[in-house]
Amino acid sequence: MANTPQAKKRIRRNNNRAEINGARISRIRTQVKKVETAVAEGDKKAATAALKDAQPEIAKGVAKGVLHKNTAARKMSRLSKRVAAL
Repeated sequence: MANTPQAKKRIRRNNNRAEINGARISRIRTQVKKVETAVAEGDKKAATAALKDAQPEIAKGVAKGVLHKNTAARKMSRLSKRVAAL
């Protein structure tokens, strides 16, 4: 257990960051799932719209440090490929 005030504050800050980062990751996953469900249904218009919403969310995840940039690039590439294949 933390003894110093600095270590106690660090624990508080880490918990707050974990909560915020968890929410960001959750938001990204939700957007990706929307694209995937639209692709699974074969609805190109909905899939395109969902992809348009998902791309900035993924990019924001990279900017905020919750996703690695190559991971984000791979996700966007695969999603756009699947939408284009419709």
